[in-house]
Amino acid sequence: MLFNSYVFVLLFLPLSVLGFLGFARWGHRHLAIGWLVLASLFFYGWWNPPYLGLILGSILFNYTVGLVLARPGLPRKALLVLGVAVNLSLLGYFKYANFFVNNLNAAAGTHLHLAPIVLPLAISFFTFQQITYLVDSFRGETHEYNFLHYCLFVTFFPQLIAGPIVHHREMLPQFKRDEIYRFHHDSLAVGLTIFIFGLFRKVVLADTLALYATPVFTLAREGGVPTFFEAWGGVLAYTFQLYFDFSGYSDMAIGLGAMLGIRLPMNFNSPYKATSIIDFWRRWHMTLSRFLHEYVYIPLGGNRRGRPRRYVNLMVTMLLGGLWHGAGWTFVLWGALHGVYLVINHAWRALRRGRQGGGLGARVTSRGLTFLAAVLGWVFFRAESFPAAMRMLKSMAGEAGISLPYALREHLGSIPGLGFGGMFYHRLANWDAGIFWLLAAGAIVWFTPNTQRLMHRFNPAFETYRGGEHDAQARWLHWRPSVGWALLTAVLAVWSLIKMSSVSEFLYYQF
Repeated sequence: MLFNSYVFVLLFLPLSVLGFLGFARWGHRHLAIGWLVLASLFFYGWWNPPYLGLILGSILFNYTVGLVLARPGLPRKALLVLGVAVNLSLLGYFKYANFFVNNLNAAAGTHLHLAPIVLPLAISFFTFQQITYLVDSFRGETHEYNFLHYCLFVTFFPQLIAGPIVHHREMLPQFKRDEIYRFHHDSLAVGLTIFIFGLFRKVVLADTLALYATPVFTLAREGGVPTFFEAWGGVLAYTFQLYFDFSGYSDMAIGLGAMLGIRLPMNFNSPYKATSIIDFWRRWHMTLSRFLHEYVYIPLGGNRRGRPRRYVNLMVTMLLGGLWHGAGWTFVLWGALHGVYLVINHAWRALRRGRQGGGLGARVTSRGLTFLAAVLGWVFFRAESFPAAMRMLKSMAGEAGISLPYALREHLGSIPGLGFGGMFYHRLANWDAGIFWLLAAGAIVWFTPNTQRLMHRFNPAFETYRGGEHDAQARWLHWRPSVGWALLTAVLAVWSLIKMSSVSEFLYYQF
């Protein structure tokens, strides 16, 4: 079931919230939690009911292992290794088995065959989430053994499908708080507002930008060569599409949690405002960055074994992060590219240690270079093969010529020495509209506070990383209960509901 569907917005969501608040009002807390667990399982099973057995089996296994790990005097380390191995084996089979067999056949000339495997929704997210639980149980950091609470920790529908990846210490204590079992009109208003803002980002901004990104990457996939402006327009459209798609989902998840009185960690903090790649990864998919840092980079040794080993650890971590996103060499290359970015960034910081940063010009330059590095990385992230990615990069470098799109001919007329070309944009919604959407997207991304900053007075989300962007200069934009904000939210809601007639999945559903 998709957040951006009528059945979710008009039926599932009201019933889930009313059922939870109804049981809570009557004093039946266990029934209220049980209602959310059942609603979450129904939400998950809507797409493919047989996979309910998979997530339930995973919950039972990890809950049992976690209980045993919390008891002293047992072979706990061996049990932890077994528990993590089982989780990774399950993830590996569903997500990487076909990838491994195909590459083995290509490398060894074998003819092994494995039937196509349908990837279960959210398996990457609930697997990583439960691995953190097992590791923290081994460390003695877990203090919650209520099975119903654990079920909700894993299945909570706002963050089940595409994150954020939550820690038990962030979620489980909340289920004991009296506050979440009482109706608060301000929580409902704040949560609904954040949800609508996220819905607008997804169905209006991201899905519109997809109209300009998808045809260009399709052309490259099929062997065509986009022109210079087509390539850059398509990549920038995808860059903003992915931003609004993922930030929209993250906002919607936080808004849904807030409606139920539950806070989720911030997962998105204006990453295109980052002034370095290090800063970028503290703003993009923040809970995945936290997981990779705490459960991969630090166990590998982090920065404790000298600078060369630190750089190796960074590369390994980012390669695994790339592979987590998908079973394909383009994702591995994307992870490797960001690993190289991070190594260069850390080396540069070490070289400049003790020197003061520059002024406004230096910050703008740093932000521009970071954005450009991210854009180049998204080519590999979006392209469906290495040759397609290379065709895009060559076109962006001008190898196919720098001709203007046909749609501009009527505006510029016949100018000596000025060529016109382009195979796709003149067939799409008109080029003028494409330019408008790219400019509007850039203005929103760089010159407005994000949703969590707009709502900061109400602390709707946990700070995953402290010290992020606070937009102190735009306090007049911060949300407050008022007629003006209510009207704006209503307009965005109606616009979004109209656009929802053409439903599209969130991009991170495939991961």
